[in-house]
Amino acid sequence: MLISVFAPSLLSLPGRPCGTDSWEATHCPLSCLPGEAALTALPQRTGAPTPHSCSLFSALQGPRYPHLESTALSPGPGQWPPPSLFLFQTLSPQKQAFILEVLSGCLEYRKLLTIVVDAFYMRDGQLCLWSDYNLFQVICYLATFQLEELGFQLFSNIVKSQPADKMHKFLRFFFNPLNLCSWIKDEWSLIYEMAHVKENWTDPLMRWQPEVQELIDQLERVLTNQLPLSKTKAKVTEPKQFNLTVPRPRAIPMPEPVPVVAKPRPVPRATYQSPQEQQVLELTKRRNRLKAEELLLRANLGEMRCAMPRKAPAQPSDDIPIKLNTAAILREGALYQRQVEKELQRVDKLVDGARDLSEFLEWQRKMQAKDYQEQRTASECRRLQGKLSHEEAVLARQRLLQENKQKADRKKEEQMAELTQQCAARRLQEERSMKELVEQVMEGHRNTQVAQMKLLKRRQQAVQEVREESQELLQRRAQEAREEQTQRCELISQLRALETQPTRKGKLVDLTQIPGYGLEGEMSIVELRERLARLKEAQKREEEEKRDQIIQGKRAKSQELQNTLEQISLCRSAMGRSAALRSVLPCNVFPTPSI
Repeated sequence: MLISVFAPSLLSLPGRPCGTDSWEATHCPLSCLPGEAALTALPQRTGAPTPHSCSLFSALQGPRYPHLESTALSPGPGQWPPPSLFLFQTLSPQKQAFILEVLSGCLEYRKLLTIVVDAFYMRDGQLCLWSDYNLFQVICYLATFQLEELGFQLFSNIVKSQPADKMHKFLRFFFNPLNLCSWIKDEWSLIYEMAHVKENWTDPLMRWQPEVQELIDQLERVLTNQLPLSKTKAKVTEPKQFNLTVPRPRAIPMPEPVPVVAKPRPVPRATYQSPQEQQVLELTKRRNRLKAEELLLRANLGEMRCAMPRKAPAQPSDDIPIKLNTAAILREGALYQRQVEKELQRVDKLVDGARDLSEFLEWQRKMQAKDYQEQRTASECRRLQGKLSHEEAVLARQRLLQENKQKADRKKEEQMAELTQQCAARRLQEERSMKELVEQVMEGHRNTQVAQMKLLKRRQQAVQEVREESQELLQRRAQEAREEQTQRCELISQLRALETQPTRKGKLVDLTQIPGYGLEGEMSIVELRERLARLKEAQKREEEEKRDQIIQGKRAKSQELQNTLEQISLCRSAMGRSAALRSVLPCNVFPTPSI
């Protein structure tokens, strides 16, 4: 683009080279102005620029824009003139005036243009490049401030000279009536008066809405009819054979002699035949089974020939001694003791007149059945009452929800009315605050020079005070350093004098002397050793006494176990006699003996 070449040089300020570190170089609105084709399409305006353009060009050359005259149009000392300067100088005066006019307008209304372009990038232009930011700013400026002066035909030529997809997105977003009449108007009203914004900017844009809509439709048709770019076929890499050294042919090795293998023995016939021992075992099993069946049949036939019962085999005697450990002896003794106590309780109950408990158990069973039936009826009543209370709670909850909903609706209506009132009051307050802020800014501009002089005097006074304080601190530190140096010299001399004095290397220790630190229980080393010897003797006596007690306890325990064994032997003999009597006599002759 023609203007994008020299726009950075026009925007470079004194002392700020135009480069990547300069804000104007990266955010210059004219870095993406329309191309040379659009500039050549500008009308000659009857042989001379319009009065507005001439006045703006003369104002740019005057004291209002001194930086444009001093830096942009002429290189500084020691600087090489940029190529954009030569291009700018080769243009006609009309084109130069138009470029400077658009440049000054974009800088003057930069806040308004930034609001629209930032919103476009946040909504519809999320896929657009940030390098096209200045292009959208220039198009927005031309549409808002220069459309009446340029004419729609020239504006459409400028738009068509740019990429169709970018222009289609931006114009559709900017000329949308919902955006123009809502948030764009509100945001611009925060910077300028609402009446001025509506009369001079938004209403003219709405009047140009039909023509711009036709332009948007034309761009859309261009996008739909645009053929996709044909991809060039990539050149296929042709592989080439490596130029390698041909190896020499290998010599054919001599064949190794085949070894002579001895003739193997044939496989014996017994490998594929079953052994004779297995056949002999099967015959023996059959014979033994037949003999066992014959013997069983003879025994069953001779079973009923005799009426006398057979004699029972002799039972082994129970007199074999069994060695018991301590736990087994105590467990068996406790078992016999419980049996004796149970028998005594049974005898006491019989003496007291105990009888059959069948009637009491029957009455107890009936009463338990009756109580169970009552509990079931009571639980059924509680279940029905709980169900009724649950239904009542559900109905009450529904009524409460309806009442709460009605209250919430009323509360919401009241809040909406309050919010509308608050918004109106806030809007009035903001307008008042903006007016006051404008007045304060104007007053601040008037008092800027006086405030600068006062600030300069205050800074000079502060610098003088800081200088005096620093001098005082330096003198104080020098005095402290001299005093510290004298103290160090005195300490060094004292230490050297102490080193020259003779010292006693050995140390006399009196074991009978008390240190005298004032602690409780303080004693000498001799007394400490004597007390330790006495403590050792006392510990030995305690150990001997404990050993005697343990030996006595073991003897008492062994005597107790001996008595328990004697009691167990007596109980076993008594039970053996009772068992022998039960086996010889009928069961109803003797009752069950007690231990």
